[in-house]
Amino acid sequence: MSPQSRILTIVACALGFGMLGAASADASYAPINQPGPALEVPRAQLRAALRCTSSVSTDPREPILLVPGTTLTPEENFSWNYERALNALALPYCTIELPNHAMSDIQVAGEYVVYALRSMSQFGARKAARKVQVIGYSQGGMVPRWALRFWPDTRKLIDDDIGLDASNHGTITAESSCVLNGCAPAVWQQRNTSAFIAALNSYQETFPGISYTEVYSYNDEIVVPNTSEEGSSSVHSGGGTIANIAVQQVCPGHVADHLAMGSYDPVGYALALDAITHAGPAQAARIGLAVCAEPFQPGVDPETFATDDARYDTVIAETFANYPHVASEPPLKCYVTASCPAR
Repeated sequence: MSPQSRILTIVACALGFGMLGAASADASYAPINQPGPALEVPRAQLRAALRCTSSVSTDPREPILLVPGTTLTPEENFSWNYERALNALALPYCTIELPNHAMSDIQVAGEYVVYALRSMSQFGARKAARKVQVIGYSQGGMVPRWALRFWPDTRKLIDDDIGLDASNHGTITAESSCVLNGCAPAVWQQRNTSAFIAALNSYQETFPGISYTEVYSYNDEIVVPNTSEEGSSSVHSGGGTIANIAVQQVCPGHVADHLAMGSYDPVGYALALDAITHAGPAQAARIGLAVCAEPFQPGVDPETFATDDARYDTVIAETFANYPHVASEPPLKCYVTASCPAR
């Protein structure tokens, strides 16, 4: 077994989910437009987790928010690919570090995204809030939707929401792992049957005024199933403008797996860039076929790729293996439910 295959096996096992923790079919969730709760995470912690290029305060263009995947910090996920590419294009961007390598309660991680969106929209002492464009990988492609669902004020702050193999409907892979050995809180919550996923997608999945681009790979072995537009990453209901695009629709036979999609895949990057540089979501027809022959996305250094990719793989595998397990999914917070006392 190759080192990367071993790492993927560890990750797949750690993301295993069974039928435990499923929300009941008649669960009553907070109304779509119910005002969101006050943020519980101390402001100093939220502020420290948001890091931006200096141009975010001065550049008139919409800034980009990069949100990392499970087990990863922004540095581990994006410093050797997306950050370099955006720097080369002189595009303004920020990163948000989710707590505990994005392994703890995603409901808390959602507060970090809420803070980032509110802060970025106001940078530069502007008279009116400007919109933000979001690019997130795996959990990072899903957690902004938690912010949108339960903090309605954030909906006017996002122009494009772009997910790369996002776990929007959880995953069914290696279902015995959490049941037998427990899992990290965020792993429990990304089960396809989790109470968290049911709440995330309650009533409607998208919101008017936002363009949603969900980029996925048929070869995703972590967020499963993703073999069609009916898979985990795709979104459907609601008033947003939606494009669910498999990288194989651009490049038939493309072999990108889950880890590649979040780090060096050129087709996923091309679709993300298409979304942030055009009105509305990405369009596969606008992507030139030359991208199919590229080994890496812009920003990835071929000379250091082997070292960069090995470090990325190692962090993912070690974090999954060593992060403390809990015996069950974190309970839904009061604000998620319709029965929560008025705020």
